[in-house]
Amino acid sequence: QVQLVESGGGLVQAGDSLRLSCAASGRTDNNYYMAWFRQAPGKEREFVAGTRWTVGSPSYSESVKGRFTISTDNAKNTVYLQMHSLQPEDTAVYYCAASWFPANTRPNMYELWGRGTQVTVSS
Repeated sequence: QVQLVESGGGLVQAGDSLRLSCAASGRTDNNYYMAWFRQAPGKEREFVAGTRWTVGSPSYSESVKGRFTISTDNAKNTVYLQMHSLQPEDTAVYYCAASWFPANTRPNMYELWGRGTQVTVSS
């Protein structure tokens, strides 16, 4: 069983940067498509960014394109989300997820989820 554990969240000011990590343990599989989602209070969970472990182009939501970068470290079984120019509207719980279906933005298509890490951006 694969487990996903997020870390790196915190309280930052608008304009700051933050890097989230998602460590995958257990029977990891490089065929998974890895993604970051986020969910703000009272809102639906939304896709932020996704990538394959190896080849392929990352995908981003329009709201974070140009500010966030998703990357992987296969040796460490870790997926990162580097976030720049953070804004208060980026405040949410950020989740790492894995799916057998690549480039998918729908949460219900993801089989594995971490517990999330809180990111709060103050103005």
